[in-house]
Amino acid sequence: MDLNAVRTFVAVADAGQFQEAAADLSITQQAVSKRVAALEKDLGVRLFARTARGARLTVDGQALLPHARALLQAEERAAASVRPGRRALRVDVISRRLAPGGLLRGFHRAHPGAELDVVTHLHDADAAIEAVRSGEIDASFRAVTAPARRLPGGVRAVRVLDEPIQLLTGPAHRLAEAPAVAPADLAGHRIWMPGNVAGTEWAAFYDDLAAAFGLTVDVTDPDFGSEPLLDMLAASPALASFVGDQTHLLWPAHYDLRRIPVQRPTPVYPHSLLWRPDNPHPALPALRHHLGSPRPAPESWTPGWAHPLP
Repeated sequence: MDLNAVRTFVAVADAGQFQEAAADLSITQQAVSKRVAALEKDLGVRLFARTARGARLTVDGQALLPHARALLQAEERAAASVRPGRRALRVDVISRRLAPGGLLRGFHRAHPGAELDVVTHLHDADAAIEAVRSGEIDASFRAVTAPARRLPGGVRAVRVLDEPIQLLTGPAHRLAEAPAVAPADLAGHRIWMPGNVAGTEWAAFYDDLAAAFGLTVDVTDPDFGSEPLLDMLAASPALASFVGDQTHLLWPAHYDLRRIPVQRPTPVYPHSLLWRPDNPHPALPALRHHLGSPRPAPESWTPGWAHPLP
């Protein structure tokens, strides 16, 4: 099985669109289509249903996806085993669209000679912590809900970014013209976040935010990704959602979505870097130095479990 085709299949599954997968892989959309078509021919099944909004996994595609991820992980481990001291720095992020992806792009611009392998297959903080502990990855960006004393031996965490949260609405929403909103202003509004999967660190953050300010965070309905969410927000006078101010989102101009600062206080999402101090990879100290640490922001809110600032 062609691993380039497998990697392309996983990229399309993650992005939900051939065009975005092409951008992630730095190849043309035509090359993405050819690789997926070759894999479908090799397997004798359709892996995606093409729609006006992108690509949706078929039943066969859903069945293949976990095995495809396992193949890519095996390839990563095999390559690393024969490149001691020269392999890429393996760093986990939840999604390349989120703020840590931007931090890594900034690091790469500052250190163009440092080879990076950005992975996105770890589902939650517990999986990321175990992957750092075992050496599967070198570092991970996560919001760590466990106290430092409960991290596995050898794993460290340091807070590297406090990301302000914004309210995302369509143009017909009652708050769409507000220059800013306070958390207390959002009581009674439906904050729709179907991607808040129970047990994840981001769900813990928004659960605590809702409890602290009496908000309603609605996680009903399946999570079909960002595009259907933006679709719904654009057309709704009642739905809103939360988004980090460094989260990279694109939508058609006619959606006219609004990103409204949340202030007094400003909820900030506490991104931390996880690593092992005994990891000898030469690029790891450079990454830690590049990230530095956030300054305490006035009038901000974080959950009680957030790791303290250095």
